[in-house]
Amino acid sequence: MERRSRNILVVLIALVIAVAVFSSFGLEFYASSMPEITLPTVPLTQEPAPSAGSGAGSGEAVRVDVTPQTVQNVIRTLERPASYYREITVSYTASGGTVRSSQWVDGGWSRSETQLPSGQVRCTLIGDGTLYYWYQGSRNWYTAGADERSADADAVHIPTYEDVLEVPVQDITQAGYVELDGVMCIYVAVGTAEEETHYWVSVDSGLLVAAQRTAGETVVLSMTSTPVERPAPPGTQFALPDGSVLHTVQAGSTVSPAPAPEAAQG
Repeated sequence: MERRSRNILVVLIALVIAVAVFSSFGLEFYASSMPEITLPTVPLTQEPAPSAGSGAGSGEAVRVDVTPQTVQNVIRTLERPASYYREITVSYTASGGTVRSSQWVDGGWSRSETQLPSGQVRCTLIGDGTLYYWYQGSRNWYTAGADERSADADAVHIPTYEDVLEVPVQDITQAGYVELDGVMCIYVAVGTAEEETHYWVSVDSGLLVAAQRTAGETVVLSMTSTPVERPAPPGTQFALPDGSVLHTVQAGSTVSPAPAPEAAQG
């Protein structure tokens, strides 16, 4: 009887040991086969950086602060479309004159047809370091270096974003982000002893979309722009008055044949 009790005790001890071993190794085995659970991270809400990289897959970034001291660098780093079309209107309040300009840009070339207050239409082509200009209806044209646009005394200056970059920083009185007609813009106010000029540069396109110049309480100049059409319409030709095509806008690619030597005049 005593021997039987001893055998039962041994069996019970063996069962306890087996359970302990299973608990130690078995549970570890099952735990290792469970998938790892990663808690999702909550994305931070960030505003896009002011560049035309918007929609270009550049990712999100914290919006750059704009101050009178930094605004020129911010505008300088904005990306601008390589191909687009838009129309610009400039009104001179004092004289009552109006300038309307259609502009095409593509593949490093630019073309404009600008109706001057006199009614004449001035045409320009710029590309490969050369400026071509003539008046509509003329068969002759003139050329100059692309950095010598002042060669034509009848040219009317249309404000651009480059004007903001050329302003002495000490003349910039205000700068910041504003919304203009649904377009997020960088606003810049430039004040001098004689006049004050306000600029609105699109954060998306990097182009100047509006401007206003005042002398005292009188508005002397107002500039507005239609929305940018990107890219420029395929098939648009950049041609000289004699029909020589210097550049053609094509879907997905550009073609810029070199002008014939005899085409250049002026």
